[in-house]
Amino acid sequence: MSELSIIEAIRAALVEEMERDPRVMILGMDVGRLGGVFRVTKGLAARFGEQRVADTPLAEASIVGAALGLAIGGMKPVAEIQFLGFTQQAFHQIGPQLARYRFRSRGRYPAHVTIRAPYGGGVRTPEFHADAIESLFVQTPGLKIVAPAFPDDAKGLLLQAIRDPDPVLYLEPQRLYRRIRGPVPNGDHPIPFGVSRMVRQGTDLILIAWSAAVHLCLEAAEALARKGASVAVLDLRTLNPLDVDGLVAAVRDCGKALVVHEAPLTGGFGAEIVATLQEEAYGDLDAPILRVGSRDTPYPPGALEDHFLPTVARVVAAAWATLEY
Repeated sequence: MSELSIIEAIRAALVEEMERDPRVMILGMDVGRLGGVFRVTKGLAARFGEQRVADTPLAEASIVGAALGLAIGGMKPVAEIQFLGFTQQAFHQIGPQLARYRFRSRGRYPAHVTIRAPYGGGVRTPEFHADAIESLFVQTPGLKIVAPAFPDDAKGLLLQAIRDPDPVLYLEPQRLYRRIRGPVPNGDHPIPFGVSRMVRQGTDLILIAWSAAVHLCLEAAEALARKGASVAVLDLRTLNPLDVDGLVAAVRDCGKALVVHEAPLTGGFGAEIVATLQEEAYGDLDAPILRVGSRDTPYPPGALEDHFLPTVARVVAAAWATLEY
């Protein structure tokens, strides 16, 4: 084991895969000489050369399109989009092209493409840099979506993403990049998709989240515990594929659930979780499933984001409303 931050865990996964498989390469704006806007790829161009760590123009659609072309040619590109909000500039490449190509070719051509994209609030970024728009991509058949919250998952899920024959959107919680540290297994330890992780046990209520919202839920669960409530926290880890069996089993044990995410509430992925539980675990629910998300407004200036994002207080209030139902 090594004690790593999320940034260090991501870099370790990239290094190990590039050493293991010469087909793995990195491309994106400033990923080479600069080492990425957050320095995730720092030192990799010097280590592996500019042919395998390639700087690109500021053109997200071209980055994704080039990555698909490289994959068709036999490479395994890892494309960095500087922030998830900028993927909207490449939506016509991600959905109609990248996500469909393996299906369109009847499996003849795998689309070994991983798109890394930091996202989420809490760091006072400019407009578009914090947008949590993962639900836009959940409705993109053929695209897998990964959202780690801990360093060991950051490494293991990225190893799995690079090896997966389908394209993977790998969401990186920018507020946790250097804030969270934890033990990470040395060497090869890919984590399979579609397996959630119970990060806190509890019997009265379960909080369901992914990415940085998991840590918000852990804080809320601790606050609720001081008032006598036993609250569990489930980290989904992957949105597509979704661990439906694990989700249902976890809710069945508690009977009450609350979903928390950073995306605006309306149309967020939390609604899909609620719908799934209503279909699969209706008889086990003792209360309606509430959701806590960001406000249904454009992302505000950084000085106002504390009023926009979910907070511990809002999660605790919704939890008590569920517990008292």
